[in-house]
Amino acid sequence: MVRGRFNRTRLFLRFVTCSLPLAAFALAAYFRFSIAAKYVPTKPIDPYAYIGLLLVATMMWALVVEYYHVCDLEQIFAPAGKTKRTFVACSVTYCAVLAAAFFYRDTTFSRLFIFVSAIVLFCLTTVTRILFRVFLSWRNGNGQCAKILIVGTDQFAQRTARSLRGGQVVPCMIVGFVRLPGQPVLVNGCPIHELEDMPKLAVGNGIDDVVLAISPGHLDDVANILTKLKPLCAPVRMVLDLGENIVIQEKLFNFGGTMMLDLVPTPAESPSYLVQKLVFDVIFSSIILLLALPLMVAIAIAIKLTSPGPVLFVQERVGLNGNAFRMYKFRTMKVDCSEQSDTGWTTANDPRRTKLGTFLRRSNLDELPQFFNVLKGNMSIVGPRPERLHFVKRFLQDIDGYNRRHVLKVGITGWAQVNGWRGDTSISKRIEYDLYYLRNWSVTFDLQIMLLTIFRSFFQGNAY
Repeated sequence: MVRGRFNRTRLFLRFVTCSLPLAAFALAAYFRFSIAAKYVPTKPIDPYAYIGLLLVATMMWALVVEYYHVCDLEQIFAPAGKTKRTFVACSVTYCAVLAAAFFYRDTTFSRLFIFVSAIVLFCLTTVTRILFRVFLSWRNGNGQCAKILIVGTDQFAQRTARSLRGGQVVPCMIVGFVRLPGQPVLVNGCPIHELEDMPKLAVGNGIDDVVLAISPGHLDDVANILTKLKPLCAPVRMVLDLGENIVIQEKLFNFGGTMMLDLVPTPAESPSYLVQKLVFDVIFSSIILLLALPLMVAIAIAIKLTSPGPVLFVQERVGLNGNAFRMYKFRTMKVDCSEQSDTGWTTANDPRRTKLGTFLRRSNLDELPQFFNVLKGNMSIVGPRPERLHFVKRFLQDIDGYNRRHVLKVGITGWAQVNGWRGDTSISKRIEYDLYYLRNWSVTFDLQIMLLTIFRSFFQGNAY
């Protein structure tokens, strides 16, 4: 059985991977307290404290290897990114280990031990991945293949057979095809059967799995096909092909008794986005507002002294799911220009700006009040920049796929902005970078964008 063999191998890989912190701690302890103890003075240690530290490392490791797909069988044969994922997983785990060691005041943990265990964990994870890849390749070479009967004989079935034969995790051997009524035969190299021949294949043919490789036009016939396949004592699975440009990345889920399948998923619904993004935004925004409070008070006083009008400029912008919200900024223009600011771009030497406003816009200090929008939940620190309603309506008509940027929270800074696409620049380029961010979102990507914001965004030429 393909799925059973796959699940057993995956379970074994996860068990081995989650056990690696124990091996890393054991090797680091032997190095620090046996080998290095001859050269480096060693104080008496509390073994129970180190066991507690091991529990922290193991629990955090189990979470991060799942989140970063370190122990996914599919990633073993991935062409790139494996070492980076392993490094990030080790780094996140040892951030938790260092925090636990810092707050546990009853014992002073050996810094050399922690450092060596981190290096050993990274090396063991890399070696484990390589050994599993060698093992799977050896098993594939020994002909331990799952025998597959494919239902379908058209181009889609041909493509499915080619994909199954090339599987590296669980090798498959196609033992035959079943032709559906009126279907052309575009496959070769294996026996072709009719649906009425299923009772003859019921016993003695060694079929491990039956795979329905049918096009969307035959989905109405699935119930009838399953009835014809009843004589076979093998699990039946179906390859989904819902048409061009529809890539299914999620599983079926039960929504109040109704089975649903995500065709256009969004990271905004994932637990990692909902929890990590919220915690990160709230903590970081609170810190920024506390640290910047004296500066914000000084800016507010300066605005009041240099030009008549309110301190804050409040404008309607479009955010998550296309909902409008009121975005805050320090006022940088004269108070009688609000209507024009809703429908026009700010340009170089714009006469609407105040002298103080020119400095605030070029230094991005006018955007500090947007951290209050983050705390309110209207925005995130990192995400596509929020646009005005007037331009959103126009871009929806002119730019294909524009509204996809609104499946995530809009942000104070974003991938497009740190790459120079801000202000009066190419909208299509901005959308290209926003959609790249949508496809590749992660907490580490957010941190990268924030660091780039510090180095690139301040005093950038397009910030009029």
